[in-house]
Amino acid sequence: MRLLTFTTAADGAAARIGAETDGTVLDLGALAEHAGVPLPYDLLSFIQAGPAALHTARRLLDGDRPAHAVHRLEDVRLSAPHRPGKIIGVGLNYVEHVEESSRSLDTDKDLPPRPVLFSKPATAVTGPGAPILHNADLTTQLDWECELAVVIGRTAFRVSEEEAYGHIFGFSIVNDISARDQRRSGQWFFSKGQDSYAPFGPAVVTADDIPDPMALDLSLRVNGVTKQKSNTRHMLFPIARLIADISSGVTLEPGDVIATGSPSGVGAGMVPPEFLTPGDTVEATVELIGTLTNPVVDAR
Repeated sequence: MRLLTFTTAADGAAARIGAETDGTVLDLGALAEHAGVPLPYDLLSFIQAGPAALHTARRLLDGDRPAHAVHRLEDVRLSAPHRPGKIIGVGLNYVEHVEESSRSLDTDKDLPPRPVLFSKPATAVTGPGAPILHNADLTTQLDWECELAVVIGRTAFRVSEEEAYGHIFGFSIVNDISARDQRRSGQWFFSKGQDSYAPFGPAVVTADDIPDPMALDLSLRVNGVTKQKSNTRHMLFPIARLIADISSGVTLEPGDVIATGSPSGVGAGMVPPEFLTPGDTVEATVELIGTLTNPVVDAR
């Protein structure tokens, strides 16, 4: 199931959960009201409700579809699927990115023995079509990173790699925006955590619709020019290992997001380096999930 958070002109500011199929968005809340069954109205609550909510949604999609619950995709405005409680980023998780980072960002040239983790605050989240903020008072090195996002569906604490996939709700895209010149004594929080530095979306695709998340093509374009192109099979630490490692000491809760790392091709690694400036458009694509597009705007 491909789940969206959207608004229509009639809804005003009221965001709703939709299921997209063949260019049509079905309003799950409207379908639930029509059928007289309860269903959470926001995607985070939907994820937290567990398998029962998914079962109800699937039954609704197989039932009657009143006209007011059916929208064309081009007639709705998408926002970020939800605001996660935690966004956990993974650094240096593709071998070629380790090499380019050691050249351009002064990171260790050796492969990390364990996942390199950092966090982004929920306030960094922005949705498809929303601006990435470029504040020249804070950075002249605004960079991109296309990443597969894992959305947690069941609480995970001290889970094994064998158990890990049972805790996944679905998958999405995060563009891990970074101000490379705001790393402070090796710490990445301000570099990666500023407002708008976590474009997220355009949808969350449930785990049952992604046959093998470790075999997905991913790419990123700036102004139509391809900068990144790889496949998730090249991750240094696969998804199951990431979940096991993070949950060894941090409780992963429903709705939390793991941004699983960037392949090579970031702006800092270009010769000469390339960085985002106002007027640019960034498109991050992951196979079976879609394309997350964001403009870069002057924040001052």
